[in-house]
Amino acid sequence: MLRPRIIPCLLVHDGGLVKTVRFADPKYVGDPINAVKIFNEKEADELIVIDIDATVQRREPNFRLIAQFAAECRMPLCYGGGVKTVEQAKRISGLGVEKVAISSAAIVNPALISQIAEEIGSQSVVVVLDVRRKGARGRDEVFTHNGRKGTGKSPEAFAREAAELGAGEIVINCIDDDGVMKGYDVDLARRIRGATRLPMTYLGGAGSLADTGKLIAACGIIGASAGSLFVFKGPYRAVLISYPTPLQREELIRSVLLPSP
Repeated sequence: MLRPRIIPCLLVHDGGLVKTVRFADPKYVGDPINAVKIFNEKEADELIVIDIDATVQRREPNFRLIAQFAAECRMPLCYGGGVKTVEQAKRISGLGVEKVAISSAAIVNPALISQIAEEIGSQSVVVVLDVRRKGARGRDEVFTHNGRKGTGKSPEAFAREAAELGAGEIVINCIDDDGVMKGYDVDLARRIRGATRLPMTYLGGAGSLADTGKLIAACGIIGASAGSLFVFKGPYRAVLISYPTPLQREELIRSVLLPSP
């Protein structure tokens, strides 16, 4: 049975764990493998790892590092960054990664979604849409290359296209709210949620556990993902990895999805 998930998202830059603000100014916050170990101990629902260098630097995924993540991770793992071919996706899946994420390559060659799905299964194919609100064209737009290149595509339209081509899940990453920690853009999430029946995860803006509750209350069965929320503490953003306990997560989900007596 599908249920809401609360998902840490780890960004990898120059081999280290970083956090960005609006996709810029990456701040080093520690060793990514150590972070995985901590999230194991905290029994995280799932984990997303994104290499933010690979596509921009036009290099293939770091398979050695991916193998380390897969070997250490005791929860479902989604990896993205630099995946451009079916062979790369198969290799990543073969290392023990449950979900392979593609982004810019899916925009350039949408048929790649179907090709990867045929090889590793639709349930393992995740399409990541980096979205900027009201861009140069006056509407929500999908961007690539760490938010540097506009595509002219609306997130709703491409989410529907991804579903038709065989994707198993979409991840919406709001560029404007990345690292800001002032709450999710629930209206944007709701609009895209209404465009497709695919499992969906939303990322960007969470500043408290209550924010994840608001997203789940608005969108139902959804993945509520966050980066800063789980690596920073307090107004001075001291580095401290945290994550709600199983009981806290269950109470949150019950409070927002079950009707009051």
